[in-house]
Amino acid sequence: MKPHTGQDRSTTMRWRPATRAVRGGTARSAHGETSEAIFLTSGYCYDNAGEAAARFRGEAAGMTYSRLQNPTVEMLEERIALLEGAEAARCTASGMAAMTAALMSHLSAGDHLVAGRALFGSCRVLVDTILPRFGVETTVVDGRDPAAWANAIRRNTRAFFLETPANPTLDIIDIAEVAAIGRAAGALVIVDNAFASPILQRPLELGADVVAHSATKLMDGQGRVLAGAIAGSRQWIEETLLAFTRHTGPVLSPFNAWVVLKSLETLELRVMRACANAQKVAQALEGRVRLLYPGLPSHPQHGLAMRQMAAGGTIMALWVGGGRARAHAVLDSLALIDISNNVGDSRTLMTHPASTTHASVSEEVRLAMGITEDMLRLSVGLEDPEDLIEDLDQALGRAGL
Repeated sequence: MKPHTGQDRSTTMRWRPATRAVRGGTARSAHGETSEAIFLTSGYCYDNAGEAAARFRGEAAGMTYSRLQNPTVEMLEERIALLEGAEAARCTASGMAAMTAALMSHLSAGDHLVAGRALFGSCRVLVDTILPRFGVETTVVDGRDPAAWANAIRRNTRAFFLETPANPTLDIIDIAEVAAIGRAAGALVIVDNAFASPILQRPLELGADVVAHSATKLMDGQGRVLAGAIAGSRQWIEETLLAFTRHTGPVLSPFNAWVVLKSLETLELRVMRACANAQKVAQALEGRVRLLYPGLPSHPQHGLAMRQMAAGGTIMALWVGGGRARAHAVLDSLALIDISNNVGDSRTLMTHPASTTHASVSEEVRLAMGITEDMLRLSVGLEDPEDLIEDLDQALGRAGL
C-alpha cells in the first residue's frame, strides 16, 4: 500500500484546507483505486510468528488488530489531523466516546478538572457525575469569563474542558485566552469543536492542546453514522490516549470511517453554505423572538466569535416564551423542518433541549446553563433559506407568535 498517495507529511501540511479535505491521508492499495477502500477486517495475518511478535512489541511496522489499527480508519485519522493542524488523531465510535476517552485517558483519581458550564448534556453528566465516581474533582465555571477559569485552578488541576460555540446556548469562549491560562497552570486544554468543525475554527492554532469532535455532526453531516475524533500532539495521542483506548476499545468501524472520509470531501462546501443559510434565517427571525446566533451583531460575543471563527456557524438558539407548551407547539407546527436532536445535518433540524439533549441533567443545571423550557435549538441545513424562513414563520404564527 502506498502511504498518503506518495506524499510525505511535510508536503500535505502545505496543502490548503480544501485540498486536505479531499486528499489528506489517502493511501492506495496495489489496485490504485481512486476512492478510498473499505478494509472490513477485524484482524491481520503474518508471514511468521516472529513477525507477529515484532509487531506487538512495536519493533516492526504493520497492523495487528482493528481495535488498534485499520487502514480505512487510519486514512480518516490522518485527514482529520491535517484539517485540525494536529500532529496526530485517533477516531472513536461516537462523539461521546471521544470526549470520555480524551478526559479519562489524561485524568486520574485525585486530579482536578475545570469545565465550562455550557456543554452537551452527556458531557455535563460525564463532568458532574461520572468522573467524580472515579475520584476526579470537577469545577464548573462560566466559560465566557477568563477570570473564572483562573480562579478555579487548584494545585491538582490537570485539565480544562470547554465547548465553543456551546451546545445549545451558543456561548463563545475565548480559546486563546483560556488556553494561555491553562498552559500557565500546567493543565491540558481540551476543546470540543463539533459545533464549528475545522472549517470554521481550529482550536490548536489558538493554543489548545487537544481538540475533540462528534464527527457524527458536521463531519458526516448527513445523518448516517456515529463517529468521534480526538486530535493533538503525536506524543499525547500515542502515549496517553492510545494507552487508554487500546484496552477500553471505543473503536470506530471501518465502514463508518469510510462514510466520514467521503463526507469530508464536501465539508467546506456544506459548512459554508449552511452558515450562509443560517445567517439569512437568523436575520429573518431577529426581533420576532429572542435569538442568539454568533453571526449577528446582537450576539453579546459577536466580536470574539468573528475573531476566532470563519463564519457564524450553522446553529442558533431561540426563546419563544410560554414555556414548554409553546416550544412544543412551534415544533409540532413545522411542515418542512424536522424535529430531531441531531445537529450539523444537511437537513434543517429543530429540537427542545430541555426535554431531549439536556433531559439527563437536573433542572437546576439546565437553568444555570441558560436552558429554559421555552428554548429551542435550530440547526440549519442546505435547503433554500427562503423555504426555511417560510416554514418557521408559519410555525411561529400557529404557536401565537
